[in-house]
Amino acid sequence: MTILSHPSDTWRSLLFIPANNEKFIAAAASRGADAIILDLEDSIPCALKAEARQSLPNHITNLSSQNIDIVVRINYDMINAVADLDAAVTKNTAAILVPKVLGADHLRLLDDAIGLLESQRNIPQGSIKLIALIETIAAIESAAVIVQATPRLIGLALGTEDLSLDGGFEPTPDNLILPAQKLIYAARMANINAYGFPASIADYSDNEKFIQYQQRAKSMGFNGALCIHPVQVKMVNNTYQVSEVEKQQAEKIIAAYNEAMSNNRGVVEVDGKMVDAPVVERAKKILSLVNAP
Repeated sequence: MTILSHPSDTWRSLLFIPANNEKFIAAAASRGADAIILDLEDSIPCALKAEARQSLPNHITNLSSQNIDIVVRINYDMINAVADLDAAVTKNTAAILVPKVLGADHLRLLDDAIGLLESQRNIPQGSIKLIALIETIAAIESAAVIVQATPRLIGLALGTEDLSLDGGFEPTPDNLILPAQKLIYAARMANINAYGFPASIADYSDNEKFIQYQQRAKSMGFNGALCIHPVQVKMVNNTYQVSEVEKQQAEKIIAAYNEAMSNNRGVVEVDGKMVDAPVVERAKKILSLVNAP
């Protein structure tokens, strides 16, 4: 079983690093990301993919020895995807990021392949998880089915650039709100994480705007984000880190509710707002994140 530095359900920031970039890989431990995504897809030219795969297992071993959780993004086409999995399935791999997910059958096919490799390599079945990158209109519309594909699936991620291209619209917050909501709803149905934000992931030049995007995403129900540049990591982590104010408010809500329940009352007023069971559950969720690694 893969030993994670951070439980995967508490990952906030997942940073892409090209799987053949030795310089970036060497600096991975200093980036502060909850997980590193070693990318075999878009950042690797076709002529260099075989070379990147060859060095991948060593990179996974070295990074995991530095207490870094490793995700590998494989290629979409089946020929490259099979070769990618052969290199990526190791005892130190936390998850596989699947691009351009077509549907539930797509994930089940990969699930079978990973399971066979786990068996051949004496890796406990189900150890390596899946994150589905939702990048087409068809995938958004079938997200509620996709999340039921396999128990390996621990998250959905919103691929805003490809999704916008497929839908014929600009990757602006207004245009991406509905797809983002649909992805979050599907993730909540399956009790898995939702990664992303309703804006272009490509622009990392405006920190203030990026922070605003993260704050909006958090309020919508996202659990974290994929990052394409190290500068984004700290902003994502800070957004999803429970603040002292949030912690104190959650404790206040739970204490007030427990007192009300002891007096046979199911609701209580806290700071001018009604508190009942759903509000208390949200408060408990906040406190559960406080002590997360």
